Amino acid sequence: MSVDVLPRLSVVVPVFNEEDVLPLFAERMRPVLDALDVSYEVLAVDDGSRDATPAVLEQMRRAWPQLRVVRLRRNAGHQNALTAGLHRARGRYVVSIDVDLQDPPEVIADMLILAEAGQLDVVHGVRTDRSTDSPFKRWTAGLYYRLIRRVVGTAVPHNAGDFRLLSRTAVDALTELPEQLPVYRLLVPWLGLPSGEVEYAREKRAAGRSKYPLAKMIRLALDSITGFSAAPLRVATWLGSAGVVLCFVLGAAVLAAYLWGTVVPGWTSMFVALVFLGALQLLCLGLLGEYVARIFTSSQGRPAYVVTFDSAVTGTRRPAGVPS
Repeated sequence: MSVDVLPRLSVVVPVFNEEDVLPLFAERMRPVLDALDVSYEVLAVDDGSRDATPAVLEQMRRAWPQLRVVRLRRNAGHQNALTAGLHRARGRYVVSIDVDLQDPPEVIADMLILAEAGQLDVVHGVRTDRSTDSPFKRWTAGLYYRLIRRVVGTAVPHNAGDFRLLSRTAVDALTELPEQLPVYRLLVPWLGLPSGEVEYAREKRAAGRSKYPLAKMIRLALDSITGFSAAPLRVATWLGSAGVVLCFVLGAAVLAAYLWGTVVPGWTSMFVALVFLGALQLLCLGLLGEYVARIFTSSQGRPAYVVTFDSAVTGTRRPAGVPS
C-alpha cells in the first residue's frame, strides 16, 4: 500500500518519552488498521522526547510503511502536539488517540462505521468504565467534567477525552481557529458539527508512567475554564459585591456599638476580617491574571510548536541521535 496517495484515514498519536510502550502500541494498532481495508497513515508526533523514543520510532517506521514520524523541536505539551498532528494529517477522517493503549484501538473501526453510516463529522470516544483508573483519578476526572459542563455547557460529552474521530470538514474548521492554548475536548463540541458517540471500557496503561500528573490536570482545568468562559470574572465581581455588602453590615454594627457605648474587646475579629479580605483580593487578582496571561500569549504571535522533522516531507532535518 503506497503512502504517497492521500489516505482515507489518519491516526494522530502524540508521544512523549514512551520508549517502553511504543512497540506494544505498534503490535496492537497495526493489525487493527490493516483489517480496516482502507488506506491509512499513522502520525506519531514526538513531543520533544528525551529518552530513546526517536530511535524506537525510526526502527518502527522502517518496518511499518504507513507510519509517519513528526518530531517537535521542544516539548510543546500534549494539546499542541495534537495540533501539530491535526495540521499535518492528510486523511479524509482523522482519529486522535494516546499511545498508552488505555483507549483501545479496536474502537476505531466502530468510529469509522458510525461516521460513514450517519454522515457524522465527529465521533467521540466515551469511557463508560474507568475501573482501571485509581479512585483519585476517577474522582478528579468526574469533578473536572461536572465543572466544565456547568461552566461551559452540556454540549461537552461526559467522560470523553481526546480519543475521537474527525472528518476532514471538522479538521479544517479546527485548523482555521486562532487558538494559542487549545483544549480540543471543548473546541470540538463548540464547532456544533453533527456528532455521535462510541462507548468503551478504559484499559490499564500498557507500559511506562502517566504523563498527566496532578499539576498538568490542574493546568488543563484552568485552560478549559479561562479559554471558554468568563464565569470566573463574574465570580470575582460577585465576591467583590458580597464583600461590599459585608463591609456595610460590619460598619453598621460598629456604629451601633459605638452609639451604645459598647467596646469590642480584642483584635481577633479585625484580624480575621483583614485576612479574609486580603485573600479575596488575591484570588480575584489571580483570576484576572489568568485572562491577562492568555491575552499576552495570543499577542506574542509565537508558534505553539516547531516541527524539526517530518518523515513524509523531504528536506526536514533528521533528529540528532537517530540513525539514517
